[in-house]
Amino acid sequence: MTLMAGDVAPHEIRQRGLRLTPQRELVLAAVRELGHSTPEEISTHVRKLHPGINLSTVYRNLETLEKAGFLVHTHLGHGGATFHAADATSHLHLVCSNCGSVSEADLAIAKGFVEELVAEHGFQTDITHFAIYGECASCVTK
Repeated sequence: MTLMAGDVAPHEIRQRGLRLTPQRELVLAAVRELGHSTPEEISTHVRKLHPGINLSTVYRNLETLEKAGFLVHTHLGHGGATFHAADATSHLHLVCSNCGSVSEADLAIAKGFVEELVAEHGFQTDITHFAIYGECASCVTK
């Protein structure tokens, strides 16, 4: 798929009270296309279509789009935040400590764990920010 600003329906952005800008459209389209990606990766992707957009513009738009509910960030390692579309939050992040790959697992897998945290500690967690570290199947079989 090739990044196009038109991949984002303008009414989506306006419905959430945001001003429609080409930069905002491009950043949202890039996140949706790339999946789990850092601001730097998003910036590189966006600049292929619009070279004039700098990293600080990407950061500002990521923050705005996250506050509006379009995006979610997760910390998947020692680096900065990784962003993905909010409509794709129904998963856990499985991070391979060996090769760095990120895969997804259904949230239902963690249901018992989440219920036990509430029952034992009264702790309500946002499991969508949860990352589990280990080795992916490919690295285990090597």
